[in-house]
Amino acid sequence: MSAQPDSAATRQDHGFFGQPKSLANLFGVEMWERFSFYGMQGILLIYLYFSVADGGLGMSQPVAAGIVGSYGGAVYLSTILGAWLADRMFGSEKVLFVSAIVIVFGHVALALLPGFIGVGVGLILVAVGSGGLKANATSIVGTLYAADDPRRDAGFSLFYLGINLGAFLGPLLTGLMQSTLGFHWGFGLAAVGMTIGLIQYSFARKRLPASASEVRDPLAPAARLRYIIIAAVAVVLIVVLILVGVITAENLATVVIGVTIVSAIAYFFVILSNRHITAIERKRVYAFIPLFIASAAFWSLYQQQFTVVTIYADERLDRDILGWTMPITWVQSINPIFIIILSGVFAAIWTKWGAKQPPTVIKFAAGAALVGVAFLLFLPFAGGGANSTPLIALVGILLVFTVAELLLSPVGLSVSTKLAPQLFTTQMVALFFLSVALGSAVSGELAKWYDAVPETTYFGTLGAIAIGIGVILALFTRPVLRLMSGVR
Repeated sequence: MSAQPDSAATRQDHGFFGQPKSLANLFGVEMWERFSFYGMQGILLIYLYFSVADGGLGMSQPVAAGIVGSYGGAVYLSTILGAWLADRMFGSEKVLFVSAIVIVFGHVALALLPGFIGVGVGLILVAVGSGGLKANATSIVGTLYAADDPRRDAGFSLFYLGINLGAFLGPLLTGLMQSTLGFHWGFGLAAVGMTIGLIQYSFARKRLPASASEVRDPLAPAARLRYIIIAAVAVVLIVVLILVGVITAENLATVVIGVTIVSAIAYFFVILSNRHITAIERKRVYAFIPLFIASAAFWSLYQQQFTVVTIYADERLDRDILGWTMPITWVQSINPIFIIILSGVFAAIWTKWGAKQPPTVIKFAAGAALVGVAFLLFLPFAGGGANSTPLIALVGILLVFTVAELLLSPVGLSVSTKLAPQLFTTQMVALFFLSVALGSAVSGELAKWYDAVPETTYFGTLGAIAIGIGVILALFTRPVLRLMSGVR
């Protein structure tokens, strides 16, 4: 597979809604990957805690929510592996292609293998594959633009639209399939979606710029065997810890949180201690630390759409629409609808404002505070009985979730490529996804607290903490901007 030269002509291409043509290919593969990812995740929690008679596995809600949160964390944690393989051995494009194949096999395992075997094999494969695809798709989008290209944030917002088209259709269709034919049919539809994405991407790979296939910091051939041995030992160790009961379904979220924190600290240390990055690049990495913390706080609340909000929709939400009961999973398609509607609006706003738009720090602070506000909006309905929360109320709350997300998530993807040292472009994107990993795993752990305290305490406390983090970050805008050294 040959890539075309990374030329000025390629960077000035305006063939896809004013953006480079290759953005359409990355838009497509990410859309289908998110279709399969969110489609599967949309039915995963209820599959785990629904009774065996209803087609589920009969787990307790807290443990099931912990598994879902841990799985979400593992997906983003595995971006480390995908980024490292891209930067040190194979390049982003090749890792993305192989990762898409692994995801297909994961969804097939969930669809065809029974019970906990299918869950274990399927989730591991999907987590590893999705991690490899996510970090590298985002990195490749960054190669389509010069560092000072004013279309960059707008391009990432369009890319984010592709993500959310898939996120909208996935839970909608797999939820319908699950409610009519059963869980494994829903998992099977996720496999079909990812297969379509893989085929589509295969035909357009050669059009990507050469930099998409570049190995930025190649590993010496003699060192490869050492890393293969380390990887094998790590896999064996994990299996042993599971078999002897050190890692269990009950403590999985805690384990993922610990591993993610250690990985993030180690990652920052490796980048900052590298002798080949410049002083300005090092300052920019330091600037990323408070953004990382705010992002983790944001995702610890936002990702509860797949844990607490799903349980809330099952037990509290009035899902009756003219005598028809809406599937539980359809709640997860509400947020993507708003993303689809508003992402173009945000892209247009950032493009129109240009250099006058708020700096990244303020966008992050507003996103963290606003998701806290969304949690506070649950308070008027907290503690109600079955069908006590109107559907329109949850729709309004999820609208606030969406605005918060658009202030932080696509901006985070963009700033991670802008603040990255030249040698660590993909791995800085992985660091952003590590903040998502940490937040996702924490969301699973927090879901256990939801089961143990009054809802007013739960939503009020977490909402107030998120708002406080946003306010603190906003107060430190000037010092962070100085560290960013010209990047806004």
